[in-house]
Amino acid sequence: MKIFSLSVILAPPSGASTVFSMASDLSTFSFYQKGSVGEFMSFFSKTVAERTAQGQRQSIQENNYTAHVYNRGGAEQLAAVVITDQEYPVRPAFSLLTKLLDDFTAKKYQDPRQADTIMRVQEELDETKIVLHKTIESVLQRGEKLDNLVDQSSALSAQSKMFYKTTKKKNSCCVVM
Repeated sequence: MKIFSLSVILAPPSGASTVFSMASDLSTFSFYQKGSVGEFMSFFSKTVAERTAQGQRQSIQENNYTAHVYNRGGAEQLAAVVITDQEYPVRPAFSLLTKLLDDFTAKKYQDPRQADTIMRVQEELDETKIVLHKTIESVLQRGEKLDNLVDQSSALSAQSKMFYKTTKKKNSCCVVM
């Protein structure tokens, strides 16, 4: 029992289908066969997805392979295809396809930040940039406050020197006994 390929396909009722995501395990094939087998599985997946009516499930056998298809249809117009060997049981295959479509639609693409890693990284960078701007602003405000304190201390120092000089002048005329 082996799974060769899993695909999520946009399958509109009319028109060509588009593969959203596809994963293949071609390790059992020779190096020279992998390219053509991969192309066959991609073509086979798109073809059976296009030919399966919306809301339907079906299994199609071709040579030594069985393609299990679930075309969910509806507003999403998504279909899932798993290509297995002939020994793979039907019920687990359709359970896998249902779970695959649920995970693909509900979790991944409801929140675009989870679907797109670049978008998530960009959002984290934006948050970091905001924190850095706030930190720089607070440092600048602290610097301005320090400048004000330096100016005030200079003014206080000048006033204290002036007070000292005036009191010395006034006290110099009188002798204390």
